[in-house]
Amino acid sequence: MTDQATADLWPGERTEAARRLLLAAVESFARRGYHATTTRDIATGAGMSPAALYIHYPSKAALLSEISRTGHRATLDLVEGAEAASGEPVEQMRRLVEEFTAWHARGHTVGRIVNNELHALPEDAFAEVAELRIRIEDTVRRIIEKGVARGEFEVPDSRTAARAVTSLGIDVARWYTDRSTESPEELGRRYGVLVLRMLGSAAA
Repeated sequence: MTDQATADLWPGERTEAARRLLLAAVESFARRGYHATTTRDIATGAGMSPAALYIHYPSKAALLSEISRTGHRATLDLVEGAEAASGEPVEQMRRLVEEFTAWHARGHTVGRIVNNELHALPEDAFAEVAELRIRIEDTVRRIIEKGVARGEFEVPDSRTAARAVTSLGIDVARWYTDRSTESPEELGRRYGVLVLRMLGSAAA
């Protein structure tokens, strides 16, 4: 069953048929894995014939590429939005972690795919996604370095700390399900406190 965050990724930017194919691909990749999924699996899940799939996408690799790009762009918008929302690094980090964590809980299906199937991407799509991942990490690192400069964070290495912060949120997609006892928002708040403690913030 597609989680709500996944369903919301393509609200009106694609034709209804293309959107159905994307959601069916998410379901199939999550259930079978990318390599075990066939175009017939995806077309059947979308209620179409295999031939109809090719009208919208040339291959299942093209579907994976769009899913991965969309998921990464959504998280980049989130972290950049958190940075822009405040001039204070502690509040920037708190908001970033809360929203990043909650997104990976709500969108756990896409979250697993875009991270587990990263190396199945075609070369051009991989390069684009790799750039998005660098921008996400750089935003987190920039906030950490600002906090260190102000004496609000204390870490031995900002890049390692940034990777630890993003890894915590990303890993939520691995284990979170719709049966989890914590809501995405509550989990985000708890992770926000944990990260601030990890960064040595007295505000935690």
